[in-house]
Amino acid sequence: MNQVAIPPLTSQPLAAPAARHSSVGVQVGALQVGGGAPIAVQSMTNTDTADIAGTVAQVLALARAGSEMVRITVDRDEAAAAVPHIRDQLRKAKCQVPLIGDFHYIGHKLLSDHPACAQALDKYRINPGNVGFRDKRDRQFAQIIEIAIANQKAVRIGANWGSLDQELLTHLMDENAKLAQPLDVRSVTREAMVRSALYSAARAEELGLARSKILLSAKVSAVQDLIAVYQMLASRCDYALHLGLTEAGMGSKGIVASSAAMGILLQQGIGDTIRVSLTPEPGGDRTLEVKVAQELLQTMGFRTFVPQVAACPGCGRTTSTVFQELARDIQNHLRDEMPNWKSRYKGVETLNVAVMGCIVNGPGESKHADIGISLPGTGESPIAPVFIDGKKALTLRGPHIADEFKVLVQDYIEKRFGGSN
Repeated sequence: MNQVAIPPLTSQPLAAPAARHSSVGVQVGALQVGGGAPIAVQSMTNTDTADIAGTVAQVLALARAGSEMVRITVDRDEAAAAVPHIRDQLRKAKCQVPLIGDFHYIGHKLLSDHPACAQALDKYRINPGNVGFRDKRDRQFAQIIEIAIANQKAVRIGANWGSLDQELLTHLMDENAKLAQPLDVRSVTREAMVRSALYSAARAEELGLARSKILLSAKVSAVQDLIAVYQMLASRCDYALHLGLTEAGMGSKGIVASSAAMGILLQQGIGDTIRVSLTPEPGGDRTLEVKVAQELLQTMGFRTFVPQVAACPGCGRTTSTVFQELARDIQNHLRDEMPNWKSRYKGVETLNVAVMGCIVNGPGESKHADIGISLPGTGESPIAPVFIDGKKALTLRGPHIADEFKVLVQDYIEKRFGGSN
């Protein structure tokens, strides 16, 4: 048999993600966005904001899940009047998460009529496509910006595919029709999205809003459109950018679409905040969108939120559900305990845990983890070696392996991270 020549190792560095796009930092409450700060996770409530107790409860749940900013709908007087009370109740609960007010159509009026709301919010979100129409547009836009300046608040100017400035789009369509080689409608619409955001940002600066108070977004519902629009936007400005695939959908479709689109952009250095806009199942958990956003950032290596759990996918060598149940229990246990652990154990989110199903790859994977367990495979008689820091430490047996392994994980965390605070 001919020998295959094996080339020598080289010291080629691994490809690294591009540097963060925005050089301009924006302060949103106590959180800095852009300017080299870590990419932030945002979420949005789906409660009636006028329902103070319900909205407070959902904001607390989102914040505890890890959302670093929470957006609430401010669509009428009752909602605007509730905002200061929501802020006060959150602070009483020791929740400092920045609140973002989502305004459409009558934001100028609500902010003017409810100065306590304008003061209580940390950021205003406005859409240039529906901030006003025709002769009212500039006046109402200016009114919102002036209130933001007076209250020293940040503003996200968010163009949206579904509510694009129709005058601008019509103008660009007319221009395009006169070209010798007109662009397709989709390309013109993408250009209108970008221009809408940039024109509005330039106008806000003319009115006196500092660049360090402006974030931009241009949200669409198709993956390729989102990638194209944000690449165009990033190439033309250095404002902090918020990423999100709007109307991403429900379940795995929404998760996959959001991850595919934002993953490409984040790898290119585009994006300073993200939201995964999932449609929840009826009665479903709103915090899922936070968990998915965290997992996207952690999987790509941009942030670390919770300990990583490596678990094998299962195959014909793992014919029972023991390892699946163990992996699920450990994953849920780690996430449930993280709010407590993070306040006690500095760096605990860097922990790596392995839960493997059989002897083929299980021991090797477990050795690579900080702490790992490997079940025996077919039949899965409950006998499992545990590896700690690459060495076999002990073997667990019997029906209580999951609980015993959780205790070992807790002991490991205490020994490794307990003296770090």
